[in-house]
Amino acid sequence: MFAFQPLEIKNVTLKNRLVMAPMCMYQSDDSGIVKPFHMVHYPTRAYGGVGLVILEATAVEPRGRISVNDLGIWSDEHVKPLQDLVQAVHQAGAKVGIQLAHAGRKATVQNEPIVAPSAIAFSSQYATPQELSIRDIHDIVKAFQKGAIRAKQAGFDVIEIHGAHGYLVNQFLSPLANQRGDDFGGPIEHRIRFLLMILHAVREVFDGVLFVRLSAEEYAKEGHHIEQTLEVVQAIQPYVDAIDVSSGGVVSVAMDVFPGYQVPFSSKIHQLGIPTIAGGLITTCEQIESILQHQQASLIFLGRELLRNPYFPMHMAKKNQLPEWIIKPYERGFK
Repeated sequence: MFAFQPLEIKNVTLKNRLVMAPMCMYQSDDSGIVKPFHMVHYPTRAYGGVGLVILEATAVEPRGRISVNDLGIWSDEHVKPLQDLVQAVHQAGAKVGIQLAHAGRKATVQNEPIVAPSAIAFSSQYATPQELSIRDIHDIVKAFQKGAIRAKQAGFDVIEIHGAHGYLVNQFLSPLANQRGDDFGGPIEHRIRFLLMILHAVREVFDGVLFVRLSAEEYAKEGHHIEQTLEVVQAIQPYVDAIDVSSGGVVSVAMDVFPGYQVPFSSKIHQLGIPTIAGGLITTCEQIESILQHQQASLIFLGRELLRNPYFPMHMAKKNQLPEWIIKPYERGFK
C-alpha cells in the first residue's frame, strides 16, 4: 500500500504517509502551556500509527491566540513542556511537528489588542482590528522567528507556518482582508511579502523540514482561487519542503464540502513539483490509496477521523493484511 510507504523529506523520514492534522483543542489556559490533556491526546495518535503528528495552532504572541485556551510558544517557559510532549510522541513511534500561528483579526482573547493588515472585522461578531504598522509587522515576523527557535530547542521534527483559514498570514495574502496602500498591500507580489519575510526569518534559525499551510480556495468572488494560490506557492517554494493544502476561512461563506473536496487543489500544487499534504473529509483507506496512487498528494492529513478513532491506521493495516503495523500491546484487539 502507498499509505504505508515511508517518505523522506530532507533529514526526516516519515514511516508512512498518514499525518494527524493540526486541530485546535482549546485545552490550555492563559499561560499557553502544555497540559495533561495534550500529553495523552497527541501520543495516543502516535501509538495509533500515524507517521507524523502536527500540533494545533500554537501562538507566537499572546495577542495572536485564537482563544485563551490555545497553546503558546511566545515564552521560553513553553519550551520544556513542549519538549516533554515531543519526547512522548517520539517514544510512541511518530515524528512530530508544530504549527506556528497568529490569529490576527480572528483572535478572541480579552484584554489583548486585535490586529490585522487592515482595520476590517472578520464579521459582526468580531471586533474591528487595529491596522498593523510597519514596525508591528516586523515585530510579528520576529515573533515567528523566536517561535521557530523555541520549536527547534523543543526538538520538533517539522515546523509548519499557518497561512490558512483566515488567520493573520492568510489575511495578508487575501485581497478580501488586506486593503493596505503600502508595500504589504495591493498586487499579489506585495501581499505575499509578509509570508516571505516570515519564511526568511525562520530559515535563518531553522534548517529542518518546513511546511506552510495554505487556503488554496477562498470560495468568494473577489478572493483567492487556485490560480492565485499557485502564484503564492511558486514564490515561497525556495523556502519550504511541502504545502499543507486546506481551504476557506478568510471570510464567512458557504462551502460545498464532500469527501476529498480539497484534493483537486492539492493535485494542482503537487504538479509544480513540491510535495503536498491533502485532506478534507478523508475517512477510508480506499480514498487515501487513490489520492496517493494518482499522485495528487505526497501525504494525507486526517482530522475528524482521528478524533473519532485514534487507531485508524491500525484498522487500515488489518483491512489490508499488514499485521506488522499493529503494535504488540494491541494485537489482541485486531485478531
